[in-house]
Amino acid sequence: MIPILLATINAKWIHPSLGLRLLKANLGEYEDQAELWEFALRQPLTEQTGPLLAAAPRILGLSVSIWNHRATVELLEALDMAWDTGRSPRPFIILGGPEAAYLEADSPLIRHADWVVRGEGERIFRELCDLLLRTGVRPGGDTGSIREELGALPSVTRIWGKFIESHPVDIPSLASAYRLYTDEDLSHKLTYVESSRGCPWACAFCLSSVSPGLRLFPLDRVLTELRALVERGARSFKFLDRSFNQDIPRAKRIMEVFLEYLEGPKPAAGTPLWVHFEMLPSKFPAELRELLMRFPPGTLRLEIGIQTFNPQTAALIGRPSKPEQELEVLAFLREKTGALVHADLIAGLPGEDLASFARGFDRLWAVRPGEIQLGILKCLPGTPITRHSNTYGMRYATDPPYEVLETSALAVEDLDRIKNFARFWELIVNRGAFTALLPRLVPEGEGAFSPFMALSDWLLRRFQRNWGIDRKDLRAALEEWIGLRHELGSLGPSEPSLSSDKRKGTLVPGLFDCPNTADNLVQRSTVFQVGAEGCLLTQEGDLRKGVEMQFSGS
Repeated sequence: MIPILLATINAKWIHPSLGLRLLKANLGEYEDQAELWEFALRQPLTEQTGPLLAAAPRILGLSVSIWNHRATVELLEALDMAWDTGRSPRPFIILGGPEAAYLEADSPLIRHADWVVRGEGERIFRELCDLLLRTGVRPGGDTGSIREELGALPSVTRIWGKFIESHPVDIPSLASAYRLYTDEDLSHKLTYVESSRGCPWACAFCLSSVSPGLRLFPLDRVLTELRALVERGARSFKFLDRSFNQDIPRAKRIMEVFLEYLEGPKPAAGTPLWVHFEMLPSKFPAELRELLMRFPPGTLRLEIGIQTFNPQTAALIGRPSKPEQELEVLAFLREKTGALVHADLIAGLPGEDLASFARGFDRLWAVRPGEIQLGILKCLPGTPITRHSNTYGMRYATDPPYEVLETSALAVEDLDRIKNFARFWELIVNRGAFTALLPRLVPEGEGAFSPFMALSDWLLRRFQRNWGIDRKDLRAALEEWIGLRHELGSLGPSEPSLSSDKRKGTLVPGLFDCPNTADNLVQRSTVFQVGAEGCLLTQEGDLRKGVEMQFSGS
């Protein structure tokens, strides 16, 4: 029997959990009595339940995120069935992580738990384990005395039902968890690290807004630990900091550690080293830019959160917005550095309609960041974005990932089309598999949103799905689309109407006489079908319905 078992279901095998390692590293005298197990979302359920039942832990701690919520519920349901039959003794189940902390008490996940930790868990998890193991109480037994002792702890803010809310931990006093990365972790997986917690901003859609403010790990310790990780073989670093460049002198010191290895006479051998930072788009002074320009191509990856270019929407969600400055930063990164840039934009924010979002997308596309990550607004449990629900008609899915379904400015159909757009944008543009075709899909000097919306609508009709499409089939479809646009676009105003025999039933992009701008989104993004007598008919579900246009010289 294992006294304490920490486990989670990671999105992929290459994503190790730093959070679980921090819990284990800070268990004090109980660390040697704890084991850490990691599963993957695609791993068969029996490969998770079998080992957990055989281990028969006294305490099972599970980390829950938005991406493994459903999988964790399925795991606990399967374990409960086995525990009910007596195959293995039931442990105390302690849930933590950003997803579990703010769920309703009667949610399926919480019903399986004995305790749920809200807030940072490094201190409270150790104290809870100490009480459960020291008192010898069993699941289902009287925990009244434990509640009393927990309530008296300085690390606890309050206790209600199964929930324990903790005070923020004293960061300098935390034990480091990086020693718990194995050699296999460092050589074959992402190495997650953190130099700060929190964020100076308080965006309404982010959990960092619940307890705003930035707290820092001691810099000398961070630098020493980073060097030790590189020496041990770590090559793929991803910082969890939400605003890495908030403190410029500090950010420079950390970046210089990686440049020591990238520029030194004896660069790190084997797999090339690279590092990923999330940076605020408004803080790129000259001294930071000079450092960024020193990173060799492919060694620096930056995530830049733009989210919206609409100033009214930015104000509603509490996010500072300086569009021109942000665009200049992105242009600098593309033109002067070798960084791989991932720029975020969110659809479905309060008050932003389709035309506004399209204009923002086109502004972002004009500076050509490496990737545009088009996300859909999510109403994460506990975030204050809910304060806009009534005023702006925000309706969300009740199951994870809690995406917005409609707003007063975006109908269900609009958001569905944007979601489809986002999927095909990822497949066609972000993954870089069709770079030779891209100029003919999205012509240079024009906006991208409108023509790509038309393309993504057409692809969905053609394949009836936006997943599981073979790359060869997708390439053939793109080439067909390009051919159709070219053929129809070559018909000048003096040419005759289309032959109904030749074109009847063919799906083609529509309204070639409209300027390719977001303001003409309705016209340009609609896909038309050529019917009898050369008429172009809109397809059901497009922005405009029931429109007929005679494609002729008139």
